Amino acid sequence: MDKFLDLPKWQLALFSGVLIGAAYPPSPLGFLAWFGLVPLIHLLCNVSTVEGAKWSFLTGVTVNIITVYWFGLNSGAGLFPVLLSLTGAVLYLSIFWIIFGMCTSWYHQRTGYGLAAIPIFWVGMEHIRSFGPLAFPWINLALTQTFSLPLLQIADVTGSTGISFWIVLINAILYAGYGSSIGLKRSLQIVTLLLVLISSLGVYRISSIRNEKIIDQISTAIVQPNIDPNQKWEADFRDQIFIIMDSLHTASIDLQPDFILWPEAALPSYLRITYAARRPILRKVHDSGIPLLTGTPDRRKRENNERDYYNGALYFTPDGSMKMYYKMHLVPFAEYIPFSKTFPVFKRLNFSQGNFTPGHDFTLFQVDSVPFGNLICYESSIPTIVSQFVRRGAKFLSIETNDSWCGHTSGVYQHFQIARLRAVENRVAIARSANTGISCLILPTGEVAEKIPYNEQKIILAEIPILDLASFYMRFGELFAIICSLISTILLGTGWVKNRS
Repeated sequence: MDKFLDLPKWQLALFSGVLIGAAYPPSPLGFLAWFGLVPLIHLLCNVSTVEGAKWSFLTGVTVNIITVYWFGLNSGAGLFPVLLSLTGAVLYLSIFWIIFGMCTSWYHQRTGYGLAAIPIFWVGMEHIRSFGPLAFPWINLALTQTFSLPLLQIADVTGSTGISFWIVLINAILYAGYGSSIGLKRSLQIVTLLLVLISSLGVYRISSIRNEKIIDQISTAIVQPNIDPNQKWEADFRDQIFIIMDSLHTASIDLQPDFILWPEAALPSYLRITYAARRPILRKVHDSGIPLLTGTPDRRKRENNERDYYNGALYFTPDGSMKMYYKMHLVPFAEYIPFSKTFPVFKRLNFSQGNFTPGHDFTLFQVDSVPFGNLICYESSIPTIVSQFVRRGAKFLSIETNDSWCGHTSGVYQHFQIARLRAVENRVAIARSANTGISCLILPTGEVAEKIPYNEQKIILAEIPILDLASFYMRFGELFAIICSLISTILLGTGWVKNRS
């Protein structure tokens, strides 16, 4: 261990980046996150603030390249825009590693207690990263632990940041053992005890939720069309898509579900305003008596005759009524240009992006008098949006997504695992329809009851359990992260005061 930590600083920073990056899905090596930060922690406790920022940046760049490399494989845009977006994303996300590194090194220099503060600073960093139009909680450290269901269960109290907290805490304890403040053998014993405790509580929580009374059950036909998104808006392929979706609609009706779920932008049409396109859907919904929820683009005129475009979801009911939901958190530089409303000149930038307008309403749909909320693609990675739907009365959630733009990459599997975190946090079931995969039913424990693999056209009939649960996280949101952020501020303030005195 001594020889290893005596390696050049750049190698230690790089090694931490590789270990943490390799812990993210689809890798089954999530346990690497338990000690992957140790080399970086060693640096932060032994270098200046400037160096702490530098080596944290190198670690962050390495992690981000490994985890979000698929940004650069977007088949819906040209080579230059996707490479620019990948570079921008990696550098932007690495800024938060700089903040973490600077805070830790600076505080440790002034107080000598930086090691104890590291888990708190980390949660504060993840909390900051979840704000604004460029929010990206997608890569929170909690995602590395989806390989073990019991390790996720604390999220119904703390949210995903609570999982990140104990991961960083384990790293800090291991490094403290190396530093002989508690001894390596004792630190390993403490880490083992901590993991056993977290796992045991998780197993107990899973068992107790499995034994909860199911107050209702909604069946849904989850459709995975497996259509190439690059062909969807081609005129020559348009009719074929309508034929495919019509046949899948018929097959779904034959399963006699309570409602049918299609993915994001399932048809190349503005369904709400194009009667010819929606007429066969309305007729089948009416004749079968089975509602249908589908993703669809939409447009509306403003008073000045300009048009707003939306990424939406349209719910058809047997009585002929329709209800829309508009995606609220759009993908920056893919669905819109951030800050372009404030600075109209930004609209001239061309990243081959859409020009959508965000929605503002947490719209709830109903099936058999049971309210549910729908999330569109990237929204499922934003914990606060998801919990708001449940807080407003949703008894289960649906997710409509199209994860095929970046091909068969780790992004597909990361997005799928993120949905499992959301189910645990809010203790609700989630039905997920993806254009090319992964479509599934996720139970309130995070277990996957039904699943369609990537790149397969299929329909599954899933029974969604409705439980009378109200998780602490659902009621109080990011309270744990807020507390850690406040403590971080206090610690930095005391460090500043101590330095001046």
